[in-house]
Formats: sequence, C-alpha cells, structure tokens
Amino acid sequence: MANGPKHLHKFEKPTGRMRDDRIVLPDIILPPNVPSEPVAIADMAELFGITHRTLHFYEEKGLIGASRMGLMRVYGQSDVARMAVINTCREVGMPISVIQDLFERLATAKSRTEANGLLEEALTTRRRELTASLSTIHRQLQQVNTLLANEGTATTGRSSLTKQTIDLSDIEHRCLHLMAEGHTTSRIARSFEMKIDEVTEIEDGLIRKIGAQNRFQAIAKAVLLGMIAS
Repeated sequence: MANGPKHLHKFEKPTGRMRDDRIVLPDIILPPNVPSEPVAIADMAELFGITHRTLHFYEEKGLIGASRMGLMRVYGQSDVARMAVINTCREVGMPISVIQDLFERLATAKSRTEANGLLEEALTTRRRELTASLSTIHRQLQQVNTLLANEGTATTGRSSLTKQTIDLSDIEHRCLHLMAEGHTTSRIARSFEMKIDEVTEIEDGLIRKIGAQNRFQAIAKAVLLGMIAS
C-alpha cells in the first residue's frame, strides 16, 4: 500500500508549549546521524545522551514540545535544533532559568548573526560566573587549610561564622534563594511581579548586608554562613 505509511505521520498538536518553529537559533553543530522527522522520543534521548524524563522536564519548562503519533511521543527537526542549544548550555552548567531567558531573547532575533551574539553573551556571562566561583573556592580552600593548620585559629574561625547573624526580610530571603538558583534579576522581577529597578534595589541591599562585592560573592557567602543550602 503506497499511501499506507503516510497515515502514520499524522501528528496530534504539540504538547508542553506553544511551538514557534520560526525562532532563529545560533549555529550549533547537531549530533551525527539525526533521523528524519518525526524523531521518536527514544531516538531523541539517545541523540543527546539524556533520559525520557529529562525531555519531559524540558517540555514542562517550555523549551521543546512533543507531538504524538498514535501513542508515541515524537519531535520535529526544530526541536532537535533546540535540544542542541539546550545541551550546549547545560554542559557548561547554565541554570534552566537562564536557558529559558536565552530562548525568550532568541525569539526576538532577526538573524543568525544576532542569535549567535545572544548565545555568546550568555556564555560570556557563564564564564564570569565560573571564574567568580573558582575564586571563591580558592579563598575557601585557603581558609580551610589555615583552620586545619592551627586548631586554635580553627575554633575562632568557626565561632565567628556561627555568631554572625544577618537580618533579612521575607522578600530578601526569597530573593536570595532565587539568586542562588540562578535566576536573573529580570526573571526574579517577573516572579515577584515587581519592576526590575525594585528587585535590583533588593539585591543591592542583600549584597551590602551580607558584606559581599557582587551577587555571586553574596550567594557564596550565604552558603558558607548556612543561610541557604549549597
């Protein structure tokens, strides 16, 4: 039956998000041997070395969207391209909230060059974060070495940390936790239904109270003081 198999390609509507296949994506190399559309969920998971549950998670976060072919979940080539971008971002430890922000910005890109610029900007920001984290880790390691080398100093150091208390309001606590989860100022503003300037003011107040120079140092010190979980 020449026309029989074509009936298998009749999709139900995408689930998980409003699909916009017109989004301009940056230049990311796709995995080799990408199957023809539709791509079954098992093939999609194997292509990117992830689980079915991870794909469902990305759907819930509005980053990709599956269609249905009978009982099977399938994806289009646009979602394969999206997954290539998501995988690249996740491999460098970019939080989901930041990837969501990136895709929102990519939806406004008018050209591949502009999309490449947006990805480069996100990666540059991530590099700064990782550099700040490395600096914090080195400082903490030096502190641990000092404490271990001198038991008396260790006791004093631990006492000074446990005695230090920082008074935060409820909204400052919530803001600090969202900052630690990797949410940007604009995303926190949307969560709180506040203006970006207002959230920036809250973040600046937090940084001053904790005695840090920037939001990354504030998060690292908050973890060290036990104000938030690591």
